Amino acid sequence: MLPLVDRPVIQYVVEEAVAAGLEQIIMVTASNKRAVEDHFDRDPELERLLAAKGENDRLREVKHLADLAHISFVRQKERLGIGHAVLQARPLVGDEPFALFFPDDIIESDVPAIGQLIQVYERYGHSVLAVQQLPREEVVHYGVITPEPVEERVYNVLGIVEKPRLEEAPSDLTTVGRYVLKPEIFPILARTPPGANGEIQLTDSLGLMLKAGHKIYACQYQGERFDTGRPIGLIKASLALALRRPDLAAELKAYVQALTQPAGERQA
Repeated sequence: MLPLVDRPVIQYVVEEAVAAGLEQIIMVTASNKRAVEDHFDRDPELERLLAAKGENDRLREVKHLADLAHISFVRQKERLGIGHAVLQARPLVGDEPFALFFPDDIIESDVPAIGQLIQVYERYGHSVLAVQQLPREEVVHYGVITPEPVEERVYNVLGIVEKPRLEEAPSDLTTVGRYVLKPEIFPILARTPPGANGEIQLTDSLGLMLKAGHKIYACQYQGERFDTGRPIGLIKASLALALRRPDLAAELKAYVQALTQPAGERQA
């Protein structure tokens, strides 16, 4: 719910899903997260107030937000890892393939990042994960795949390891918070033992899928990713997205340029 320019981070993820043609959204939340549910709910009192004030642009925005998609909420009663969180959605997902988003990863792209993965899924019929290429010294903070090139920017995943030591990293292609997964992941998640920090790690389950003979593909998406889970990532995302807004860019650019001037040269 942290603000990114003029709306919370999670709204960008929902808008990406809708832009890719997804119609049903399932959000896995925890205790004290009602603000997420309230944000996507109707607020008749606010709508009446905006209508009475004649603030039609804001009124349309509020109504549009509630009608973005069919959104359901599932509570994760214990924070036992991402894999455990995904399992909580199993009754609603059923036996259908599904897209998985990590909402702190914001990806700006001409074609929605999850849409790029869906295209790969439709061509090959197997689970797909998003990857990005990083400098070798940074891969130790991510899941890293062993890739086999299939086509441009698409790989067959031969193996995956979470946060390897630099000398053991199999490549410089690291996982990102976008996946298209087949429902076969659910029974594997259910039997995945707790890993780091006593949590059920999605990466561990993907590794078990590979060992069981299931194919997984990786898509090196095209776009710019911001890790808004880190303060510097949120700041970078705010600046980058605001500079792309016609109503904000000129004033913000002038302000940033002024900040780079020596203190004595700045105007009060």
